[in-house]
Amino acid sequence: MTTAPDAPPPPSPAPSLSEQERMVEAILFAATRPVTLRDLAARMPHGCDPAEALAGLQRLYAGRGVVLERIGEGHAFRTAPDLSFLMQTETVETRRLSRPAVETLAIIAYHQPVTRTEIEEVRGVAVSRGTLDQLIEMGWVRMGRRRMSPGRPATFVVTEEFLDHFGLESARDLPGLSELRAAGLLDSRPLAGGLGPPLAGEAGDDDMEPEGLGSVPPEPSDDDA
Repeated sequence: MTTAPDAPPPPSPAPSLSEQERMVEAILFAATRPVTLRDLAARMPHGCDPAEALAGLQRLYAGRGVVLERIGEGHAFRTAPDLSFLMQTETVETRRLSRPAVETLAIIAYHQPVTRTEIEEVRGVAVSRGTLDQLIEMGWVRMGRRRMSPGRPATFVVTEEFLDHFGLESARDLPGLSELRAAGLLDSRPLAGGLGPPLAGEAGDDDMEPEGLGSVPPEPSDDDA
């Protein structure tokens, strides 16, 4: 006598909608990327309706600090847009100047107004445009008045922001070399040409073109040694 195979057991009833919402909530909370409806359906028991569960969660989280958002083809929890400012943090990034930049800054501070050629005379090596651009970008150096000498070379001077950063009223209050080294602005190796007395080529106001007549950007040069 042949017996009929056992009939498959009837499918288990689908979980309640509130239970489905809990499942979707757990999946989305643990996910590292937006989850699609197909992914939800594959994870949830047979008979679940992930779309309806998502709609219920969206209503539940409306107006909360965390909201359920549709992102592309998926869904994910995100911080409420009006509270995004709470997630922002300010990071103070310490930028350590390279040795060429520190030397160039010191020469400008002690010999200003000084031309690029004069900076190179003191350092003993060429000054790259990148070094001067970095100091200008930091707001510590700016273009000064042009010399009335042949070629009308541009000069460089330190800014009020530089003085304010180091607590100086004017460039006359600049510290000595030992103080600069103690503050970490200069290392123990001496400059190629030293800071020394003012350069022979430095000029007074009579040899300077009035400000406001423009300045000549420094020409490209080889990188600092």
